[in-house]
Amino acid sequence: MSGAVTQTIREASAMKQDTDGLLVQRLWSGDLSAMEILYDRYGRLVYGLALKGLRRVADAEDLTQDVFLTLMRSRTYDSQRGSLASYLTTLTRSRVIDRLRSRSTRQKYFNRWQQSVADAATVEPVTPMKHLTQQEQRDLVRTALTRLKAQQRQVLELSYYEGQSHREIAVTLGVPLGTVKSWARRGLLQLRKQLDALQLDALGEDM
Repeated sequence: MSGAVTQTIREASAMKQDTDGLLVQRLWSGDLSAMEILYDRYGRLVYGLALKGLRRVADAEDLTQDVFLTLMRSRTYDSQRGSLASYLTTLTRSRVIDRLRSRSTRQKYFNRWQQSVADAATVEPVTPMKHLTQQEQRDLVRTALTRLKAQQRQVLELSYYEGQSHREIAVTLGVPLGTVKSWARRGLLQLRKQLDALQLDALGEDM
């Protein structure tokens, strides 16, 4: 084994004995090997908190990466004010709450959409949306949106994804409030038709 390799191994071994504060400083200076050690120490803690709160493996994995990237980029951790474990715990819980709120907001506006779509038509769809899973419903809506005219799609996306009111959308787009309401009304009617067509297609595939 060469002297250079031996030296590298010794340095890596020595780093594992470093304090959290020193490792964070190394990370901020661009030493990514410090991230590996910190992840080994606290990855399970962060992931466990994320999974407990979000209850979805993919979301928990994504949030875990986000937390460690935040540690690297934000440079807000101060070892004089508390342990890294406490910092990561607080940060993770905060991010979990943010994501749950975002998830709740999207579902709230999706539910409002469902009611709006139902009110915009007089005929029940062949396969009612309520019989689909939430993920299936969201996928159908995304597909149906792509089939609308640009103005209609933009208004509905601002309402659904951003939670904006018609008045706020009018300001965002720089158009009269009446125009926004007209686009929204026509968009909902077209959305209902597209959802019905998509559900018929799905029903045909299952037969």
